[in-house]
Amino acid sequence: MARAVADIEEDIRALTADEKLELLRSLLRELDGPADANVEKTWLVESQRRYQELVDGSVKAVPGHLVFKRLRSRLAG
Repeated sequence: MARAVADIEEDIRALTADEKLELLRSLLRELDGPADANVEKTWLVESQRRYQELVDGSVKAVPGHLVFKRLRSRLAG
């Protein structure tokens, strides 16, 4: 029979910080599943495409401080 979540939670709270961290890492690995073999290649292609857009002028770069200013404004309200 499965243990109640409350019982499991109680056991977890009794663990040391290091044990909790190891358990968390283990669970996250399980939830994440295997890494996508094509992710590195996909990001390389995407970054090259974005760089080329900057070089050829089809997009304009936005200074970082403005990006964060706009983001703070949007989050505030």
